[in-house]
Amino acid sequence: MKHYPYQIGTMAEYQTAYAESLNYPDQFWSGIAENFVWHRKWDKVLDWNFKEPAIRWFEGAQLNITENCLDRHAATAPDRLALVWEPNHPQEAVRRYTYAELLQAVNQCARVLLAMGVQKGDRVCIYMGMVPELAIATLACARIGAIHSVIFGGFSAQSIADRVEDAQASFVITCDRAYRGNKSIPLKAVVDEALLKTESVKKVLVYQRTGEACAMDASRDLWWHEAMERVSTDFLPATVMDAEDMLFILYTSGSTGKPKGVVHTCAGYMVWTNYTFVNVFQYRPGQVHFCTADIGWITGHSYILYGPLSAGATSLLFEGIPTYPDAGRFWDICDKHSVNILYTAPTAIRSLMSFGDGPFEGKSLNSLEVLGSVGEPINEEAWHWYQDKAGKGTLPVVDTWWQTETGGILISNLAGVTPAKPSFATLPLPGIEPVLVDEQGNRLEGPNVSGNLCIAKPWPGMLRTTYGDHERCRTNYFSAYKDLYFTGDGCLRDENGFYRITGRVDDVLNVSGHRIGTAEVENAINLHHEVVESAVVGYPHDIKGQGIFAYVIASSDIKTDDVLRQHILNAVTKTIGAIAKPDKILFVKGLPKTRSGKIMRRILRKIAEGEYAAIGDTTTLLDPAVVEEIIQSAKVL
Repeated sequence: MKHYPYQIGTMAEYQTAYAESLNYPDQFWSGIAENFVWHRKWDKVLDWNFKEPAIRWFEGAQLNITENCLDRHAATAPDRLALVWEPNHPQEAVRRYTYAELLQAVNQCARVLLAMGVQKGDRVCIYMGMVPELAIATLACARIGAIHSVIFGGFSAQSIADRVEDAQASFVITCDRAYRGNKSIPLKAVVDEALLKTESVKKVLVYQRTGEACAMDASRDLWWHEAMERVSTDFLPATVMDAEDMLFILYTSGSTGKPKGVVHTCAGYMVWTNYTFVNVFQYRPGQVHFCTADIGWITGHSYILYGPLSAGATSLLFEGIPTYPDAGRFWDICDKHSVNILYTAPTAIRSLMSFGDGPFEGKSLNSLEVLGSVGEPINEEAWHWYQDKAGKGTLPVVDTWWQTETGGILISNLAGVTPAKPSFATLPLPGIEPVLVDEQGNRLEGPNVSGNLCIAKPWPGMLRTTYGDHERCRTNYFSAYKDLYFTGDGCLRDENGFYRITGRVDDVLNVSGHRIGTAEVENAINLHHEVVESAVVGYPHDIKGQGIFAYVIASSDIKTDDVLRQHILNAVTKTIGAIAKPDKILFVKGLPKTRSGKIMRRILRKIAEGEYAAIGDTTTLLDPAVVEEIIQSAKVL
């Protein structure tokens, strides 16, 4: 077998690494894994089948991911910056942690968790703003072998309760409140409301971010700062974990109303996030990496925490939003912290486009070397604007495609190494074998074909199960097409073999890079006593990529549509969170259904898109006349 470098530097090296990763996966990944610290090496690199599914990487190996993210760098470069925190309010002080300081903070927090009674295997839900303590708490869980489940700070009390209940979490970590733009969000109050609906939580650790008053239950709640003062600052040896022990659960929307807990394990996830970070962004020691995501999403897990820190990078956390206090905030941050790699979402890019060139005035952006896009397909106009304005027309833009379930990037150009093509994710990373299939599962070979995107072989970072319900994992990802992982996305392969993601093909929406199940939104709408039935579809949105269009049948002739519309928006916000609010609500008298009662969402999507002439055959509907009624109502919405 030929030798290959850990970091791919040329197109020829990519082609060699890619071929060897598919032809000799055991040797390839064994070589890659030698770059990490292990307590015990593996007996077997890979054991798998997609039928059950059962995927095991580096079986027999023992490690702790935090030793690879913290200890080894604290030993060799203790004064190197690990985390830089940019607060929501630009006048507030920046906080910086070297690798030595971050290791100490994580050890101290881990001791707090142990004092609270947290043990290896316990589930800890974390619901915080984007403060350094969120990163510290997450890593502290990993340090002692507790399974973290981070919940995005925009979710509602009901959403938190659902996740706590599903994970049977015994502990919660939160903040008094969180800053986000010009808002102060009452996180602790939301947690208190959530915990009225579930009984598994024993203790709540509360970080004091704003200092505003919040209720504290003396029998359950502890202040972070007081708990940290009570424990030793001495070094805490990391708990030794097996390769396939759970690292975290992250809940994501599916095509049913119940969020599913995607499970990632220690060794494979560590290897994959590191390898993809180093190669996609072409990371070099000393670079500052600014991923603008929230740690509550998989992007934050993989490319704020585990990927950059395991590579010894300086990772920048941002508490705020790109338009506060003005639309130049990202560019201010890039100059202020000499950011080298900027990784953000197409939604943010499209939003900033609307502000024109003004926000760039007085900004040098000379430190930037690589730009990245994540969360949803980026349209060509936004791609060019991003490169022209942030990259001065010359910097490489990596258009990364991946999912919560994949753990890290699967398809992307490698910055400045492999070719880029606007709106195309381009080529798969080593270890990834994309397959396009038609609805019947027939493989579509050659160039210039479109189909459903599947992956033919396992990669180290892929999900292992859905927490507490392995059958759901099998049904969702491995049952549609034999011996293939089904991504749920449509895809096009061009004449060069480049891949372009064309969007979801199941009942899941991608709104501002956040996956939201149509069934979840429908369930929330249907809770209103005046709603008989609803159907939710996605439609093209200039900023968000996809907007949410809700068709609602009310129980009677509503004379005040606006009042009911507001009630529905409130209900969705309360049940899921503001990110799931419909952009448009159309009240209708009926929905297009087949004689078996199935809603024809294809028709509703075409109406939402304004493509009334492209609706197609309606003769199979129980009542074809309902379509024309909906079209007339939609035209005046």
